[in-house]
This record gives sequence, structure tokens and C-alpha cells, in this order.
Amino acid sequence: MKTQLIKLGLVFAMLGIFAVGGGTAVLPEMQHATVHWFSLTDRQFRDIYSLGQVAPGPNMSMVLVIGYRLLGAIGALVVGFAFFLPDCALTLAANRLWTRFEGSPWRLSVQRGMAPVAIGLMCAGTYAIARLTLASPITGVLNPLSIGIAVIITAILLWRHVNPGLLVLLSGTAYLLLTHW
Repeated sequence: MKTQLIKLGLVFAMLGIFAVGGGTAVLPEMQHATVHWFSLTDRQFRDIYSLGQVAPGPNMSMVLVIGYRLLGAIGALVVGFAFFLPDCALTLAANRLWTRFEGSPWRLSVQRGMAPVAIGLMCAGTYAIARLTLASPITGVLNPLSIGIAVIITAILLWRHVNPGLLVLLSGTAYLLLTHW
């Protein structure tokens, strides 16, 4: 168990450092690491991610649930410190350096250069979660009903400003009704 805790701590420390700009950027790697290196299933990862999205507070608190699911309370503690502490230290150091070079012309160049990277990482995270969500939990094959509901919800969001929480409830209800009908 000790080696599993060390391995879990190292993996989540690395993920925490890469997640400085937002957790969505590391979701594909987090899913890969927890499913392939540890004993989490795709469905469990998807359920934990969903819980992190609807629970109050930061959505990356889901890493605590992953740690708890894998190695109990000590796993949650190790993952929490490993994921959030290096990230906080790096962010503090980068912020001090960033404000120090406020008038420098390279600062704007760095900002412009990092924008495509951030967008690409967010798209990769969205793709990883969509792939898990739109597949049948039993067979892993893409579910046409899930895809149809996702397309309709996306169209509604592009057409009107509607509370996403309401759309989540409506789409979940529609899925349950249509699959049990």
C-alpha cells in the first residue's frame, strides 16, 4: 500500500502542476492514469467527474474522491496534498514573476502564445469526457440517444442563454424516460 500511495502522490503531483490553468486540461491524462495504472474503471471515472461538476465548490475536488475510491481516506489525503500543493506554489511563484515583468514586451508574446495551447488542452479534455459520456456504460459503443441529446442541448445553448443546470436535469430526465420507455 505504501508504494501505491507514493505512486498515487507522484501521479497527482504531476497532474496538479499541469492543471495550473484549469483542470479540464489534464482530464485525458487523469483518466488514463487512474484507469490504466490504478483500479478505476471508465464508468467510475465518469461518475466521479460528474459528481465533481454538480457538487458545490471547485470541480477539481473530484481528485479527493478518486484518492478515496482508490486507497481510502489516506489516499484522499495524499491525492489532495499532491494535486493542490505544488500547483499553489507554482502559481504563487509565477504570479510574482508575472507582476515583476508587467511592462515587458515578451509578457504579451507569452500570453498570445499560450492561448492556443490552453484552447487545445481544453478541447482534449472535453473530447475525453464526451467520449466517456456518449458511450454506452455497458458496451462502450457510442450511444445514438446520448449523441442526439448532446446535439440538442448544444443547439439550445448556442441559440438561447439557458441555465445549464436546468438543461442537465432535463436531458437526464429525457434520457431516463427514453431508455425505459
